[in-house]
Amino acid sequence: MPEMSPVKLVLTSRQGQDETVQSLQGSAMIRDGAVYIRYNEPEAGLTGGMTRTMVKITGEELKIMRHGDVEAEQTFRTGQRLPGFYRSPFTRFNLSTDTVKMDSRLDGVAGLVTWEYDLYVYEELSGHFVISLHIQEEA
Repeated sequence: MPEMSPVKLVLTSRQGQDETVQSLQGSAMIRDGAVYIRYNEPEAGLTGGMTRTMVKITGEELKIMRHGDVEAEQTFRTGQRLPGFYRSPFTRFNLSTDTVKMDSRLDGVAGLVTWEYDLYVYEELSGHFVISLHIQEEA
């Protein structure tokens, strides 16, 4: 298995006028043509548990898998509405993401990935999100 390299991540999420920016430490590797980014979410869940996140980036698709206190999966592919789920100790629901656009500009594991999507929960539109993930290799 290829070795994971340390990376710095800046994850920006915008919904309407609200913007959240997170600076994270993680690790990255390339395997079978896909870039994998792994990091621990900065805040402990309501039960004090940790959530580990894996992001898989291929040429046309981005997949986010969360494991731990929160279990979730979301897949993004331009022009498609794809199923996912969210589970925590307090709630669980099915969701889907309808990706409006996605752009991946990576050189190895470093670069910028942006995507914009509508989130549906129980088939109801829950919100429109614009996300960017900036990945920088650590020296």
